[in-house]
Amino acid sequence: MLKAASASQTNHSPLLRRKQGFSYYLQRDWQLYLLVMLPLAFVIVFKYLPMTGLVIAFKDYKIARGFWGSEWAGLQVFQDLFAKPDFIRAVRNTLLLNVLDLCFSFTMPIVLALLLNEIKSVRFKRINQTVLYLPHFLSWVIIGAIAYQLLSEGGGVVNNLIELMGGTRIPFLQQDTNWLISYLVIGVWQSMGWGTIIYLAAMSGINPEMYEAATVDGAGRWRKVWNITLPSIRATIVTLLIMALGKVMDGSFERIYALQNKATTEFTTTIPVLVYRWGIESGNFSRATAIGLFQSVIGIILVISADRVAKKLGEDGIL
Repeated sequence: MLKAASASQTNHSPLLRRKQGFSYYLQRDWQLYLLVMLPLAFVIVFKYLPMTGLVIAFKDYKIARGFWGSEWAGLQVFQDLFAKPDFIRAVRNTLLLNVLDLCFSFTMPIVLALLLNEIKSVRFKRINQTVLYLPHFLSWVIIGAIAYQLLSEGGGVVNNLIELMGGTRIPFLQQDTNWLISYLVIGVWQSMGWGTIIYLAAMSGINPEMYEAATVDGAGRWRKVWNITLPSIRATIVTLLIMALGKVMDGSFERIYALQNKATTEFTTTIPVLVYRWGIESGNFSRATAIGLFQSVIGIILVISADRVAKKLGEDGIL
C-alpha cells in the first residue's frame, strides 16, 4: 500500500508532469481541447484568414484580375500614400483626437469609479451606475441626433436656454474649435459610465480591513483613496492604459461621421475616414489597405513599447 502511495505521489510529482508530452494532456483533457476548437476556428477564419487581403497594399489591385492576378507594385502604393496631403492631415487629426480622448475619456472613468466607491447608499449607487451606463448602449447615429438637437446653433435646446438668459448663441457644432471640444465632451459622456465597471470590480477586491486600519490610524477619505484604493487598482489602470495606447492611431469612424458637418472640416479627416473615402467611395482599395496596414503596424509598436515600459516600471504588462 505504501508502495502504491509512493508510486502515485511519484506520478504526480512536478518533475514527471514536465516530461509528459502534448498527447498525454490531449488524451487526459480532450473535452477541454474540443471546447477550445470552436472559438479558435472562429478567430482563424474571421480574423487571420482575411489578413491575406493585405497583399493588395503591395499591388496595383484590379477587381477584375483579383488578388493574385493584379500586378505587383512593391512599395509604390506606400510612397504615393505618404506624399498625399490628406494623409499627413489624417495622421495629425487622428493623433490629436485620440490623445485628447485618451487624456479625458481614460481618466474620467477612474475619477467616476472613485466617487461611486465612496457612496455608502447601495440603492443610490446602483441608480447612478445604471444611469451612467445607458449612453454606452446607444449607437453613434442616435447620439449624433441627440447632439444636434441639443447643441445646434439654430434651434438647439442649449442655445435656446442661453438666449433666454440673455446670452449669445454658441456654434457648438458649427465651428472647428467648438466642434473639437463638443466631440471630446460627448465622447466622455458616452464612455465614462461603461469604463467604470472594470475599476469598480477591481475596487471590490480590496480588503476592507485595510480601510479599517487606516481609519484607526486617523486617515481621512482622501488619504485612503491615495494610499489604498489607487495603489490597489494600479495594475488594472496600467493594463487598460496599454490597451488604450494601441488605439491612438485608430479612431471611431461612426463617431466622426455622426458628428461631422460641412461647416467643420478641420479635424474630421482621420485615418478611418480616409480608409472609407479611398476604399468605398473612390474604389482605390490598394491605397485604403496600405493606410490601414500602416495604422495597424503603428498600433502594434505602441502596444509593445508601452508593455515594455510598464514591465520596466515593475508592472506585469499584457504580453
